[in-house]
Amino acid sequence: MNSIEPESGRQWGAALHVYLHPRVLAMLFLGFSAGLPFMLVAGTLTAWLTVDGVSMAEVGMFAWVGIMYSVKFVWAPVIDRLRLPLLDRWLGRRRSWMLVAQIGVGLALMGLAYSEPAVDLGRFAWLALLVSFASATQDIVVDAYRIEAVEMKVQGAMAASYQLGYRVALLIAGAGALYMAQFASWQIAYQSMALLMCVGIITVLLIDEPESSGSGTPLEKSQPLSAWFADGVIGPFVEFFSRNGRWALVLLAFIGVYRVSDMVLGVMANPFYIDIGFSLAEIATVTKVFGFGVTIAGAAIGGVAIARYGVAGPLVFGAILLAVTNLFFAGLAVYGKAVWFLFITIGADNLAAGFTGTIFIAYLSGLTNVAYTATQYALFSSLMTLPGKIIAGFSGQVVEAVDWFIFFIYASAMGLPAVLLAYIVTRHDERSGR
Repeated sequence: MNSIEPESGRQWGAALHVYLHPRVLAMLFLGFSAGLPFMLVAGTLTAWLTVDGVSMAEVGMFAWVGIMYSVKFVWAPVIDRLRLPLLDRWLGRRRSWMLVAQIGVGLALMGLAYSEPAVDLGRFAWLALLVSFASATQDIVVDAYRIEAVEMKVQGAMAASYQLGYRVALLIAGAGALYMAQFASWQIAYQSMALLMCVGIITVLLIDEPESSGSGTPLEKSQPLSAWFADGVIGPFVEFFSRNGRWALVLLAFIGVYRVSDMVLGVMANPFYIDIGFSLAEIATVTKVFGFGVTIAGAAIGGVAIARYGVAGPLVFGAILLAVTNLFFAGLAVYGKAVWFLFITIGADNLAAGFTGTIFIAYLSGLTNVAYTATQYALFSSLMTLPGKIIAGFSGQVVEAVDWFIFFIYASAMGLPAVLLAYIVTRHDERSGR
């Protein structure tokens, strides 16, 4: 597993000074721009649908909108190499793609703001899908920019700055949008979120293009398409399977199931809160504001756990934690509306989410080859959510067929394959000395 050791004797002041690096500061705002649309087509959108009287089965199917994030590796090689006409000369390859993606997100969010899901659910779904596609495209470019913009010793600060911006955006797109919907309207909430995409747009116009933009040869008119395809598309996958052999299939299966339990529950969380009687303001305060702090704490604990125990033990523990904490929701379903119980449930769930998020990102980063970082990481991060998104799309139908208590037991049970595969994978890594 790859690791980065701190420079011996380095002063704390000098170490902290890295956060004043212009590109590290820029990642704070790019992280914000990446996190904002994600929440708006995930939890916040399902709350809007539920309040407007859309059926649970249809609400659950909106999890499939997020599949765009899970298949972004399909067009990642094109984004990685293709130069956009005119914009490329002005901004460069990375910044031009970022700008196009951010404008796409903003326009699609504005379209949602002027839509009514109860009147035209089909149009609403297509706009949500467009937000998801443009947002996933932005993620591809921002990840590539983050890797290329600075030297290796600054990468930790870049990742930390990105995560902070991303989490702040989740808070605003979650709690902020719910408060606006409660005291104003859903239309005003989504109009405001669309305008906030200007944060990313302004950042793109202010930053510089990385000196080395792209991990491989750009797609030019003079280059044979077959040569580009072999290098940019086939190469990263061939390298991964050559390096890991048949064991690669086990690794991909493990990546695919690790967060299934969490994602099956997540799409129905807001509908559940609303159904048992919590107001939008209560949901925003407990699940978003309080949940934000607990998630950050969980992420920090995950970092400490890696430093103390490595990745293997925490990886298995995290899989167990994700499955077990879903049972708190089952308890809340039996007890009924109680703000104190909601605090406990969200505390357990978000602590687990923050902890496992850090652990799993570290694990995935160790699987990549530096020659194909952008495309391979896009593959892993996409596969991490694809099975969960597909299964989560049927969550609403499960709720309608049974009840909330049985649904949460089912969601918890969906985490058992992840626990088993985490144990198998870590034991294999220990025997092979990885």
